Amino acid sequence: MNIIEKLNWRYATKRMTGAKVPQEKVDNIIEAIRLSASAYGLQPYKVIVIENEELRKKLQPAAYNQPQIVESSHLLVFAPYSNITKQHIEDFINLNIEVRNAPAESLSGFKAMLEGSLLGNSEETNYNWAARQAYIALGTGLVAAANEQVDATPMEGFNPAQFDEILGLKEQGLRSVALLALGYRDEANDYLAKAKKVRKHTNNLVINHK
Repeated sequence: MNIIEKLNWRYATKRMTGAKVPQEKVDNIIEAIRLSASAYGLQPYKVIVIENEELRKKLQPAAYNQPQIVESSHLLVFAPYSNITKQHIEDFINLNIEVRNAPAESLSGFKAMLEGSLLGNSEETNYNWAARQAYIALGTGLVAAANEQVDATPMEGFNPAQFDEILGLKEQGLRSVALLALGYRDEANDYLAKAKKVRKHTNNLVINHK
Protein backbone atom coordinates (compact mmCIF):
# COMPACT_ATOMS: atom_id res chain seq x y z
CA MET A 1 0.00 0.00 0.00
CA ASN A 2 1.12 3.57 -0.57
CA ILE A 3 1.06 6.11 2.25
CA ILE A 4 -2.46 7.37 1.45
CA GLU A 5 -3.83 3.83 1.45
CA LYS A 6 -2.13 3.19 4.78
CA LEU A 7 -3.56 6.37 6.30
CA ASN A 8 -7.01 5.32 5.11
CA TRP A 9 -6.39 1.93 6.72
CA ARG A 10 -5.45 3.36 10.12
CA TYR A 11 -7.93 4.52 12.72
CA ALA A 12 -7.90 5.18 16.46
CA THR A 13 -8.28 1.55 17.51
CA LYS A 14 -10.60 1.09 20.47
CA ARG A 15 -9.99 -2.60 21.18
CA MET A 16 -6.79 -4.57 20.64
CA THR A 17 -6.01 -8.28 20.71
CA GLY A 18 -3.01 -8.17 23.03
CA ALA A 19 -0.81 -9.74 20.35
CA LYS A 20 2.79 -8.60 20.45
CA VAL A 21 4.10 -6.24 17.81
CA PRO A 22 7.43 -7.55 16.45
CA GLN A 23 10.35 -5.68 17.96
CA GLU A 24 11.62 -4.65 14.54
CA LYS A 25 8.36 -2.81 13.85
CA VAL A 26 8.43 -1.12 17.25
CA ASP A 27 12.04 -0.10 16.65
CA ASN A 28 11.10 1.41 13.27
CA ILE A 29 8.28 3.43 14.84
CA ILE A 30 10.57 4.67 17.61
CA GLU A 31 13.24 5.58 15.06
CA ALA A 32 10.68 7.57 13.04
CA ILE A 33 9.73 9.42 16.23
CA ARG A 34 13.41 10.11 16.91
CA LEU A 35 13.78 11.56 13.41
CA SER A 36 10.63 13.68 13.69
CA ALA A 37 10.66 17.41 13.04
CA SER A 38 11.31 19.58 16.09
CA ALA A 39 11.78 23.31 16.54
CA TYR A 40 15.52 24.09 16.55
CA GLY A 41 16.03 20.31 16.55
CA LEU A 42 15.89 20.50 20.36
CA GLN A 43 13.42 17.60 20.96
CA PRO A 44 12.36 18.88 24.42
CA TYR A 45 10.66 15.66 25.55
CA LYS A 46 11.20 12.00 26.34
CA VAL A 47 9.27 9.00 25.04
CA ILE A 48 8.67 6.29 27.64
CA VAL A 49 8.05 2.88 26.05
CA ILE A 50 6.10 0.55 28.34
CA GLU A 51 5.80 -3.14 27.48
CA ASN A 52 5.58 -4.42 31.06
CA GLU A 53 2.07 -5.79 31.60
CA GLU A 54 1.96 -5.22 35.36
CA LEU A 55 2.95 -1.57 34.96
CA ARG A 56 0.28 -1.05 32.30
CA LYS A 57 -2.32 -2.60 34.60
CA LYS A 58 -1.24 -0.16 37.31
CA LEU A 59 -1.61 2.74 34.85
CA GLN A 60 -5.02 1.70 33.48
CA PRO A 61 -7.15 3.26 36.27
CA ALA A 62 -5.31 6.56 35.66
CA ALA A 63 -6.49 6.32 32.04
CA TYR A 64 -10.16 5.88 33.00
CA ASN A 65 -9.83 2.10 32.53
CA GLN A 66 -9.56 2.37 28.76
CA PRO A 67 -8.86 -1.14 27.42
CA GLN A 68 -6.07 -0.13 25.03
CA ILE A 69 -3.75 0.48 27.98
CA VAL A 70 -3.60 -3.26 28.73
CA GLU A 71 -4.67 -4.72 25.38
CA SER A 72 -1.89 -2.99 23.45
CA SER A 73 1.52 -4.50 22.87
CA HIS A 74 3.43 -1.34 23.81
CA LEU A 75 2.30 1.91 25.41
CA LEU A 76 4.26 5.05 24.54
CA VAL A 77 4.09 8.02 26.91
CA PHE A 78 5.13 11.40 25.48
CA ALA A 79 6.55 13.49 28.29
CA PRO A 80 7.82 17.04 27.59
CA TYR A 81 10.32 18.71 29.85
CA SER A 82 8.54 20.54 32.65
CA ASN A 83 10.82 23.49 31.85
CA ILE A 84 13.66 24.28 29.44
CA THR A 85 16.91 24.76 31.30
CA LYS A 86 20.37 26.06 30.47
CA GLN A 87 21.63 22.48 30.77
CA HIS A 88 19.19 21.25 28.10
CA ILE A 89 20.57 23.85 25.71
CA GLU A 90 24.17 23.06 26.68
CA ASP A 91 23.58 19.35 26.02
CA PHE A 92 21.99 20.12 22.65
CA ILE A 93 24.88 22.33 21.57
CA ASN A 94 27.35 19.61 22.60
CA LEU A 95 25.37 17.10 20.51
CA ASN A 96 25.65 19.43 17.52
CA ILE A 97 29.40 19.67 18.06
CA GLU A 98 29.68 15.87 18.27
CA VAL A 99 27.47 14.98 15.31
CA ARG A 100 28.56 17.72 12.92
CA ASN A 101 32.16 17.93 14.10
CA ALA A 102 31.64 21.68 14.44
CA PRO A 103 33.86 23.98 16.47
CA ALA A 104 32.11 25.29 19.57
CA GLU A 105 32.68 28.91 18.61
CA SER A 106 30.72 28.42 15.36
CA LEU A 107 27.62 27.62 17.43
CA SER A 108 27.92 30.49 19.91
CA GLY A 109 25.35 32.62 18.09
CA PHE A 110 22.89 29.72 17.85
CA LYS A 111 23.37 28.98 21.54
CA ALA A 112 22.78 32.61 22.48
CA MET A 113 19.63 32.69 20.35
CA LEU A 114 18.25 29.56 22.06
CA GLU A 115 19.00 30.94 25.51
CA GLY A 116 17.42 34.28 24.63
CA SER A 117 14.32 32.63 23.16
CA LEU A 118 13.69 30.08 25.91
CA LEU A 119 15.36 30.82 29.23
CA GLY A 120 13.45 34.02 29.90
CA ASN A 121 10.06 32.34 29.58
CA SER A 122 7.93 31.09 32.44
CA GLU A 123 8.08 27.38 33.23
CA GLU A 124 4.49 26.90 32.01
CA THR A 125 5.20 28.72 28.73
CA ASN A 126 8.18 26.47 28.07
CA TYR A 127 6.22 23.35 29.02
CA ASN A 128 3.41 24.25 26.62
CA TRP A 129 5.95 24.86 23.86
CA ALA A 130 7.65 21.54 24.59
CA ALA A 131 4.26 19.80 24.56
CA ARG A 132 3.57 21.10 21.06
CA GLN A 133 6.90 19.65 19.96
CA ALA A 134 5.94 16.31 21.51
CA TYR A 135 2.70 16.32 19.52
CA ILE A 136 4.67 16.67 16.29
CA ALA A 137 6.56 13.52 17.29
CA LEU A 138 3.28 11.81 18.18
CA GLY A 139 1.94 12.53 14.69
CA THR A 140 5.09 11.11 13.14
CA GLY A 141 4.64 8.00 15.26
CA LEU A 142 1.08 7.56 14.00
CA VAL A 143 2.19 7.71 10.37
CA ALA A 144 5.11 5.37 11.05
CA ALA A 145 2.80 2.86 12.73
CA ALA A 146 0.46 2.94 9.73
CA ASN A 147 3.45 2.37 7.47
CA GLU A 148 4.29 -0.75 9.51
CA GLN A 149 0.60 -1.77 9.50
CA VAL A 150 0.56 -1.60 13.28
CA ASP A 151 -2.56 -0.19 14.88
CA ALA A 152 -2.05 2.89 16.99
CA THR A 153 -4.31 4.87 19.28
CA PRO A 154 -3.37 8.42 20.30
CA MET A 155 -4.79 9.15 23.74
CA GLU A 156 -5.29 12.27 25.83
CA GLY A 157 -7.91 10.66 28.08
CA PHE A 158 -5.77 10.07 31.15
CA ASN A 159 -4.78 11.78 34.36
CA PRO A 160 -1.28 13.19 33.73
CA ALA A 161 -0.54 13.83 37.40
CA GLN A 162 -1.27 10.18 38.26
CA PHE A 163 0.80 8.93 35.34
CA ASP A 164 3.66 11.21 36.40
CA GLU A 165 3.53 9.85 39.94
CA ILE A 166 3.41 6.18 38.92
CA LEU A 167 6.24 6.60 36.41
CA GLY A 168 8.32 8.93 38.61
CA LEU A 169 8.40 11.61 35.92
CA LYS A 170 8.45 14.68 38.18
CA GLU A 171 11.81 13.62 39.57
CA GLN A 172 13.11 13.47 36.00
CA GLY A 173 11.86 16.97 35.14
CA LEU A 174 9.10 15.59 32.89
CA ARG A 175 5.31 15.87 32.62
CA SER A 176 3.22 13.45 30.55
CA VAL A 177 1.02 14.97 27.85
CA ALA A 178 -0.12 12.21 25.45
CA LEU A 179 -0.11 8.44 24.96
CA LEU A 180 0.23 6.19 21.94
CA ALA A 181 -0.94 2.59 22.26
CA LEU A 182 0.54 0.19 19.69
CA GLY A 183 -0.99 -3.18 18.89
CA TYR A 184 -3.39 -5.00 16.61
CA ARG A 185 -7.09 -4.32 16.16
CA ASP A 186 -9.65 -6.72 17.62
CA GLU A 187 -12.13 -6.64 14.75
CA ALA A 188 -14.66 -8.80 16.57
CA ASN A 189 -14.97 -6.39 19.50
CA ASP A 190 -14.08 -2.99 18.05
CA TYR A 191 -17.17 -1.24 16.72
CA LEU A 192 -15.00 1.06 14.60
CA ALA A 193 -12.95 -1.68 12.92
CA LYS A 194 -15.05 -1.77 9.78
CA ALA A 195 -16.47 1.75 9.92
CA LYS A 196 -15.72 4.19 7.12
CA LYS A 197 -13.25 6.95 7.97
CA VAL A 198 -14.99 10.30 8.46
CA ARG A 199 -12.93 13.32 7.47
CA LYS A 200 -13.75 16.71 5.99
CA HIS A 201 -13.68 16.96 2.21
CA THR A 202 -10.57 18.72 0.98
CA ASN A 203 -12.49 21.82 -0.14
CA ASN A 204 -13.88 22.18 3.41
CA LEU A 205 -10.45 21.81 4.99
CA VAL A 206 -7.98 23.53 2.71
CA ILE A 207 -7.94 27.23 1.82
CA ASN A 208 -5.93 27.86 -1.34
CA HIS A 209 -4.44 31.19 -2.33
CA LYS A 210 -3.12 30.96 -5.89
